[in-house]
Amino acid sequence: MRIAQVAPLHESVPPKLYGGTERVVSWLTEELVRRGHEVVLYASGDSETGAELRPAGERALRLDPRAIDPLAAHTAMLGRVVREAGEFDVIHFHTDFLHFPLARLLGRPHLTTLHGRLDLPEVAAVFAEFTDIPVVSISDSQRHPVRRANWLATVHHGLPRSLLPFRPHPEGYLAFLGRFTPEKRAEWAIEIARRAGMEIRLAAKIDPLHQAYFDERIRPLLRLPGVEYVGEVDERGKAELLGGAAALLFPIDWPEPFGLVMIEAMACGTPVIALRRGSVPEVMEDGVTGFVVDSLEEATAACARLDEIDRVACRRVFERRFSVERMADDYERLYRRLAGLDTAGRLAV
Repeated sequence: MRIAQVAPLHESVPPKLYGGTERVVSWLTEELVRRGHEVVLYASGDSETGAELRPAGERALRLDPRAIDPLAAHTAMLGRVVREAGEFDVIHFHTDFLHFPLARLLGRPHLTTLHGRLDLPEVAAVFAEFTDIPVVSISDSQRHPVRRANWLATVHHGLPRSLLPFRPHPEGYLAFLGRFTPEKRAEWAIEIARRAGMEIRLAAKIDPLHQAYFDERIRPLLRLPGVEYVGEVDERGKAELLGGAAALLFPIDWPEPFGLVMIEAMACGTPVIALRRGSVPEVMEDGVTGFVVDSLEEATAACARLDEIDRVACRRVFERRFSVERMADDYERLYRRLAGLDTAGRLAV
């Protein structure tokens, strides 16, 4: 099949540092290329791919000091996608709902994976208008605020089996990986670690939007004994951080649509201690890949039970449920369905 993947432009594909959506787009794109599909990737010009790259701008917006208006760059890219739409059997968007008005003009099969939160009040009006746009959720939980959207399927994220090596013997610290935002609650992670009497290492991105939150709520805590901030890490740093951790703390305070870091930890064999929010009960297997808890007290108690988790079993859950091969299988079925093809890639009659 000839497939277009349309990525957001905030980060490169794959990201140099933090970036969940662009990372998933990269894994999916490379797996589709490996399977012999002709893939065109619309993404920032500093992206790296085995597909044909059709760049939008020279650099990812977050790393380009000249980039002022992200809407302008996305508008130009989406205009090109519409102009070139006739080249493709199917077009796969990852740009939230920015392209919805244009998607009605494509005249080609298309789908959109929704990577973000859908519980904001203004989002309901978007899906009330665009009931014809076929969309994919990344968890069943993500669908709850907009149940009447045109849902095709839920496709859980998957990542390459070889990306993050299994670590059977961790060190004794806890880890936090993500962004410093009120929703991610790094301060709760620090509180859990201190209550448990364990060291914690934090690797996180600081968005300009949340700089005040970081300065007021997080920065003072980083001076405490046993608390180490290692900055924003690349893939190598992520493997070291997660693989060496006794557990990943995921004390979220919002309806998380998926939580990529949970399966990245599983790939290392590292258990996760996560608050029961959003997709957590759907992604986690309580007592197998870690513990799903309802309070900081329960999270603290779970830190004393980590020897109950078999790191080999944790890795096996990742391989069975969250590999890039399984994710690509799911999307291939949707592509064929939308394009009217059978399982052999022939036109269905």
